Amino acid sequence: MSAPDLGLVPPLGEPRPQPELAVTEATLATGLRLVVVPRPGVPLVELRLRVPFAAPTARAAAQHAARASVLSGAVLLGTTAHDATGIAQALQTHGGELSVSADPDRLLFATTLLAEGLAPVLGVLAEVLTSATYPADLVEGERARVAERISIARSQPGVIARTALAARRYGTHPYAEQLPSPELVGGVRGQALRKLHRDRVLPAGSTLVLVGDLDPAAAVDAAAAALGGWTGEGTAIAAPPAPQLAPGHLEVVDRPGAVQSNLRLGGPAPARTDPDLPAVRLANMVYGGYFSSRLVENIRERRGYSYSPRSSVDHLAAASSFLVEADVATEVTAPALLETWYELGRMALVPVGADELDAARRYVLGSMALSTATHAGLASTLSALVGAGLPPGWLTEHQRALAGVTVDEVQAAARRYLQPAGLTAVVVGDAERVTGPLRALGPVDVTASAAATGPA
Repeated sequence: MSAPDLGLVPPLGEPRPQPELAVTEATLATGLRLVVVPRPGVPLVELRLRVPFAAPTARAAAQHAARASVLSGAVLLGTTAHDATGIAQALQTHGGELSVSADPDRLLFATTLLAEGLAPVLGVLAEVLTSATYPADLVEGERARVAERISIARSQPGVIARTALAARRYGTHPYAEQLPSPELVGGVRGQALRKLHRDRVLPAGSTLVLVGDLDPAAAVDAAAAALGGWTGEGTAIAAPPAPQLAPGHLEVVDRPGAVQSNLRLGGPAPARTDPDLPAVRLANMVYGGYFSSRLVENIRERRGYSYSPRSSVDHLAAASSFLVEADVATEVTAPALLETWYELGRMALVPVGADELDAARRYVLGSMALSTATHAGLASTLSALVGAGLPPGWLTEHQRALAGVTVDEVQAAARRYLQPAGLTAVVVGDAERVTGPLRALGPVDVTASAAATGPA
C-alpha cells in the first residue's frame, strides 16, 4: 500500500471565534447568583449548582475531606418528603439524574433535564438542599462504600504520586489533603453530616448555571420561586490563599518491587486573571500538552520511555499549577527524568518556532471550541469560571489573548514558569533500584509509602 500524498490534505482553516454569549445574570435575596445562557434547538437544559466547600482550616482539612466525601453521596439518600427512590423518580420524570461531587474547592450538583421540566427539577433540588435527612442506616452503607473506594485508590501509584506532590507543594494548606483516610471516613455519622450541611451548604457565595433551551427571564423566575426558601446564615467558604513553598530535593516514595516509576513535577502557574496565562498555556502545549509536543516526541516517540507523558496547566480556587506526568519502566527512571528536565530547559533556552507555536495555538483554540460546543461543556466551563470570580465573557477575551501571543512571550513564560529548578519533583517507585541513578542528577530524599503493597 502506497503512503498517502499529504500534499492533498487541505490546510487547517482559521480557528472559529468564540461566540458571544447572551448571558442573563441575577442574584437572589439569599445571595445565590444565577447565570442563564439560552441555547435554543435541542430541548434540554444543563444545570450546575456550585457551592464553595473548602476546608475552613488546615487542621480541619482531613476531617472535612472525610465528611465531604460521604456527604456528596449521602445527600441524595432521602429528604423529609422523599426517600432516595422517590428523589430519583421525581428527577427521571423530567429526564434528570442528579449527581453530586466534592473536591477541595466545591460541592457540585449537576444534571441534564428536559426543558419543560426546569421548574419541577429545581423544586427537587431545593428539597435536597433544605431537607436532606441523612438517615443513619443508609449513611452507614454509603460511608462503607466510600471507605472501600478510597482504600483502593490510595493503593494506586498514580494517587500515591499525586498525594506526595500535593503534600510537598502545599505543606499545611488544605490542598495538601488529597484523599482522607478510610478510618476517618468510617467514623462519619449522619449527625455530623446534617450539621455540615446546615453550616456549609449555603446560598450566599454559591452559583447556579443554567444552559439550554430556555427563556432567561422565565428561568430566573423559576429559580427564584424554587430556591428562595434555601437560606442560611453566613457565606459559603472558599479556600484560603495557598503558600508558595520552595521545591526542595527530589523525593522518592518507595514502592518495593514496583516495575514502574511514576514521575510527577509541579510548580506555580498564573491564575486565570493573570496576563501571563495565555503564554503559559501555549508554552505548556509546546512542551507536553498534546501529542505533537516536545516531551512526547522525546520520551515516547524517540526513546520509548513512556506511553503517555503529558503536561498541563490546572486551576484550583486558591492556586494554579503547571504539572508534568510520566509513567516509565523502573530501569529508565533516571534517564526519563533527565530528558523531562532537558526539555524544560530547552523551552527556556531555545525559541519556539513560528510553526510550532501556530500548531499549539490552533490546538488550544480548537479544544476550547469543542469543550464549549455542547450544552454540558459550556455549563461546566461557566460554572468553573463564574465560581472563580470571572465574568462569562472571559472565554472570548481569553481566546483573543491566545491569538495575540508571540514567540518571545512564550519563551519568557517558559523561563519563568517551566524552569526545572522551580518545580517540585516526586518519583514513586522501587527506591532500592532507582535512588542511586537519580542521585547522579541531584540530592534525593527517600520516604516510605504506607500504601506500598507490592509490584505495580
